[in-house]
Amino acid sequence: MESLETTKTLETLEKLEGLEAIETPSLLIDAVRMDRNIETMADVARIHQVNLRPHAKTHKIPAIALKQIEAGAVGITVAKIAEAEVMAAHGISNIFVAYPLVTASKIERAIRLSEQIELIVGVDSLAGAQQLEHIASRHGHSLQVRLEIDTGLRRTGVLYEQAAALAAEISAMPHLRLTGIYTFRGSLLASKPTLDVAAAGKEEGALMVQLAEHLRTQGIAITDVSVGSTPTAAYAAAVEGVTEVRPGTYVFHDRMQARLGVCSLEDCAGSVLVTVVSRPSADLAIVDGGSKTFATDIQPGTEPLQLKGFGHILGLADATLARLTEEHGMIELGPLAQAANLQIGDKLRIIPNHICSTVNLHNHVMMQHGHTYTRTPVLARGMLE
Repeated sequence: MESLETTKTLETLEKLEGLEAIETPSLLIDAVRMDRNIETMADVARIHQVNLRPHAKTHKIPAIALKQIEAGAVGITVAKIAEAEVMAAHGISNIFVAYPLVTASKIERAIRLSEQIELIVGVDSLAGAQQLEHIASRHGHSLQVRLEIDTGLRRTGVLYEQAAALAAEISAMPHLRLTGIYTFRGSLLASKPTLDVAAAGKEEGALMVQLAEHLRTQGIAITDVSVGSTPTAAYAAAVEGVTEVRPGTYVFHDRMQARLGVCSLEDCAGSVLVTVVSRPSADLAIVDGGSKTFATDIQPGTEPLQLKGFGHILGLADATLARLTEEHGMIELGPLAQAANLQIGDKLRIIPNHICSTVNLHNHVMMQHGHTYTRTPVLARGMLE
């Protein structure tokens, strides 16, 4: 494993002074706001006496994961084994792959990694568990697993009412150690999108604690009850019996979290710096950031957020990032924004709707400390397998 100092050396390549020195489009991260967000969530976990295991999908940068651990996190969460390998290579020694591993090649990689660090992997089906058991037994190895539960999102996860039967089968497999259950639910309440994240978090926590208690009555030793996305983490953590929360977006925050009431726009550490490249008319400005710069998975005008445009444009109250093509962002300018008299070559900062997917579009971020910006590679970017 490499030391933190080695990691810092690997991840710090270039320092620039001032925004004018930065090529666009570029993703900026305010280090002061980021550090404050890290401490705030760590405090939430401490207050409720639950483990914090942040999802590194948001930043994909080992040095930031190490900051989260230094602040009190027990380890990190990732979605893919490739992400886990990058994080482990840079000093992270406790990783949960919250995703079903079902192919032999990925399971082989997980076994190799689990011989070096504490690794937990997700499972949500009998077929997946049997594959894990078969390959682990061939190596004479034991894998720690958690069972993923579908609590309403209708994504991966065994159906809630079928969880006990599957847990019993997994717990009988000699090379799998079933230590916990987990779910990802987001801002859902009664299986519907909601802005009431407090009620959503309490419901999420209660559902999972109830299931854990049922499994224990069946003789299945469930230790970990892992829940909580950024919107619901603080409320789910307050439910007695929840042992762990796995928020991700909180490290940077974004426009979606601000709309959910989880943070303010002033808490958002990430913004995209773009340049005005064309002014076809008084009410339109074109910038050099399109769908290859901004995530488009959180679409404008959808429930429950009803966001306007693809990001919040700082300093222009009635401007909207209305349309994106691959390399172009079309900004519609209201009367106030028109009065600002934007010129070709001017730079704007835009808080994206969804920071996690936006980070994965960028090879590096520019970490801001005052007027100094440090180019920091997104080392787990594109680690999709």
